[in-house]
Amino acid sequence: MNRKQLIKKYIEFFKKKKHKEIPNSSLIPVDDPTVLFTTAGMHPLVPYFLGQKHPLGKKLVNVQKCIRTQDIEEVGDSYHHTFFEMLGNWSLGDYWKKEAIEWSFEFLTKELKIPIEKLAVSVFKGDKDASRDNESYEIWRRLGIPDKRIAFLPKENNWWGPAGKTGPCGPDTEMFFYKKDKVPETFNPKDENWIEIWNDVLMQYEKNINGKYREAKQKNIDTGMGVERTVAVLNKLNDNYLTDCFLSIIKKIEKISNKKYSSDKEITRSMRIIADHIKASVFIIADGVKPGNIERGYVLRRLIRRAIRFGRNLGLKEFVKESAMPVFEIYDDYKELKEHKNEILNELAVEEKKFLQTLEKGIAIFNKITNNKKTISGKDAFLLYQSYGFPLEITKELAKEKGINVDKQEFLKEEKKHQELSRKATEGIFKSGLADYSEKTVRMHTATHLLNESLRRVLGDEVKQRGSNITPERLRFDFSFGRKLTEEKIKKVEDLVNEKIKQNLDVVKVEMPLEQALNSGAQAEFGHKYPDIVSVYTIIDKKEKQGWFSKEICTGPHVKNTKEIGKFKILKEESVAAGIRRIKAVVLESGK
Repeated sequence: MNRKQLIKKYIEFFKKKKHKEIPNSSLIPVDDPTVLFTTAGMHPLVPYFLGQKHPLGKKLVNVQKCIRTQDIEEVGDSYHHTFFEMLGNWSLGDYWKKEAIEWSFEFLTKELKIPIEKLAVSVFKGDKDASRDNESYEIWRRLGIPDKRIAFLPKENNWWGPAGKTGPCGPDTEMFFYKKDKVPETFNPKDENWIEIWNDVLMQYEKNINGKYREAKQKNIDTGMGVERTVAVLNKLNDNYLTDCFLSIIKKIEKISNKKYSSDKEITRSMRIIADHIKASVFIIADGVKPGNIERGYVLRRLIRRAIRFGRNLGLKEFVKESAMPVFEIYDDYKELKEHKNEILNELAVEEKKFLQTLEKGIAIFNKITNNKKTISGKDAFLLYQSYGFPLEITKELAKEKGINVDKQEFLKEEKKHQELSRKATEGIFKSGLADYSEKTVRMHTATHLLNESLRRVLGDEVKQRGSNITPERLRFDFSFGRKLTEEKIKKVEDLVNEKIKQNLDVVKVEMPLEQALNSGAQAEFGHKYPDIVSVYTIIDKKEKQGWFSKEICTGPHVKNTKEIGKFKILKEESVAAGIRRIKAVVLESGK
């Protein structure tokens, strides 16, 4: 059974159980600043676990693309992956443990035809906060799983949540498959031949601010089955990279390197890392992320550069673009890959070219730095990062291969010092990027707020402010967006700003706690640190559902009414960095 067949079978099975299929969400979480990427199928559903009603009902199913970055350095074995797909079915206050477990068992044994003799399960053994999950135990027993194949495990093994300090949580029950032919009579969770293939999370409790657990008002089911691992199990493969999820990428790397997968331990590891990291990079770029030095962009850059470094072990140069081609064939059911193929390949090629220009010299400097040393200083590690493009993790990995350490704390101090110097070199004379507080500059400033919101309305929520600079002569506004704006889009933005100016909208300032401001919908500049109490400027528009057109955390000053601004005119739109666009504009006296 291949990837597409498994996904289709799973979705159809749960549709017959009256589940509604929900879309595969973006890898970029919506309205959740706590994580960089969607890490599980349940991630986009958190509001509905908390009681919000889902438009498609209480029984849901889908396949979700996911990125997990905590195990990047583990990638290279047969089963760790950065990008993976997760099959999941959910009950939002509908069915409970009996149906969830029975349907999991039915799908495994009847649909996938896995013999019951090859299955084992684990359940929560209970502790001072929550009792032993006897209900799940009894259900498994009734289904025919013998006592010796049921393990009671503690919280670190069989418990989920809450996602934050408070919220829904509960025990889980996990299903395992024995990969060898002769199955032991007793299930030993420490035996690595038992592979976890499915996990049913049973959200039975709510944890409050005092750390106490109580029965949840809405009990939810959240299950997850990894596609790559399950396809390997069904095809009796001990290596996920030999499934159709990876095989054509591996074959492409074999062809361009003229080396054989499985012929040598280090060659195999290098090919796995390249295949995994390039696939993950393709999907991350498809969802609008560009290589950079912070947050998601940094993760993407690290993945691409780590793939390049291991390509070097295979004697490869300028191979990333070609190695990525099979990803588009394997995942031709993802329209975002088709739509952004050229852009994705271009981003990969540009990043590879950048790194190759400094890689060889960087390796030489690294070898010189580490000669007869037991520790790499933070200053040297930062030199490799700043001058040769080596993310700290690559330096640490190279150091580990030589049996030496890296002074991470000193590196972080050097990085902070550099950021402070850069900030001082570029910051304006006054707050908020204003050159002065003249009447014309203030008009430009309010126009910038209208521009920010208009860009979001026309281009979508991926637009985030990345900086502004305002003088009496012009305004300059930087924002995140992956593509050049068409003339049509530029006109739409300009027209919307002028429409709001003509509506004579009041501009109101209110001071409030930062958290309250963010919860009220106020926009904040990406990466900017704010005090506990902030000023929020709102451009009131009673025709809007929320009662306002624009709401931003800002130190001001602004006009009292948009009629004071004048006519808004965009002069230029251009790229200033990967994924960052810039608009230059002016405001003219009314009638000009």
